[in-house]
Amino acid sequence: MSRPHDGQRPFFPFGNPFRLIIRKGSYLSPELLTLMNSFEENTAERLMKLKQNHETYGLSFSWMRLAMESVCETHVDVKTLITDLQFPVSDWDEKWVDMYLDNSVKLLDICIAFSSELSRLNQGLLLLQYIAHVLDFSKGFPSAEQLVQAHSALHDWLHQISSRNPKLQNLLNSLRGLSVSHVEDKVKNSPKGKVLVRALYGVKIKTLFVCRVFTAAFFGSANNLEDLPMSGKFLWIDPLNELQAYVNEEIKTLFSSGSTTVFKEFVKVQDHVKHLYSATAGTIPVEIEVLQKGVSAMAESAKALAQGTDTLSELVESFFEIVLTGRDALLCNLRVSDLLEESNSEEQQVMT
Repeated sequence: MSRPHDGQRPFFPFGNPFRLIIRKGSYLSPELLTLMNSFEENTAERLMKLKQNHETYGLSFSWMRLAMESVCETHVDVKTLITDLQFPVSDWDEKWVDMYLDNSVKLLDICIAFSSELSRLNQGLLLLQYIAHVLDFSKGFPSAEQLVQAHSALHDWLHQISSRNPKLQNLLNSLRGLSVSHVEDKVKNSPKGKVLVRALYGVKIKTLFVCRVFTAAFFGSANNLEDLPMSGKFLWIDPLNELQAYVNEEIKTLFSSGSTTVFKEFVKVQDHVKHLYSATAGTIPVEIEVLQKGVSAMAESAKALAQGTDTLSELVESFFEIVLTGRDALLCNLRVSDLLEESNSEEQQVMT
């Protein structure tokens, strides 16, 4: 369910705006230039911060959390910019609105797919909690039956994480739809409109980049991780190009080396589970100390992974709400505009 309308709008996906924005001879007042530069500077700073955090955390749930937070913050910046521009919805081109409504649905689908995958990972963590309960050394050394139960559950977890979530297939189509969307007709002769298009294009590109990284991580493959083609005079373009090149190269290197995941927290859990799986095999003698340390390490790493998935799930849900409330707000504003137009038309008819 959506929250009460607060006028918040998600990004407005445009394809290639360079034919649409600020041509030679276009004039922007000092106030509009300040608003435009402030938005682009904030976007550039957040992208540079993401690169610095990536150097610290690497590809991990911690970094993905920061990336999603950064996207949400940029969407808030767009909301603030729209408010500062005082650009009424009645001045939005009809095709802008149609494209926004279409692409907002794609964004909602992407959020649903991300949430589904994070939920699937959390369900697997419940299985690891069950294993830790079965191999609880506080109650003494596990029986042969308990070792068999744990071994079977470990096998189920390894099988589960190697399977593909069918809902992820929709991600690729949604991302492609966002990437190729474009507006062919020109922006109205409005300096405010041109500033808005620049900002909306910037938040679109940043959001697409983060969503593509998420998709590659959840798919366990870099096959669909393409660099976003970018050019033009934007203050954020160099930081985003640098971040994209840095992150995409690391993902491709990890997968080419045989890794099945890019998340550091997940790799730790996977390694501990594989170790326990071997240790609980019936043909291998079980050493108490080895098994006890293995269970403890698995439980600890699973706890860290659970914290990462829970936080990321909350941020994806927040982004979903941003998109949904923005869509609701726009539709509400459009209905109000239509009612005002109808009222004005009726008044004119009465006067004539």
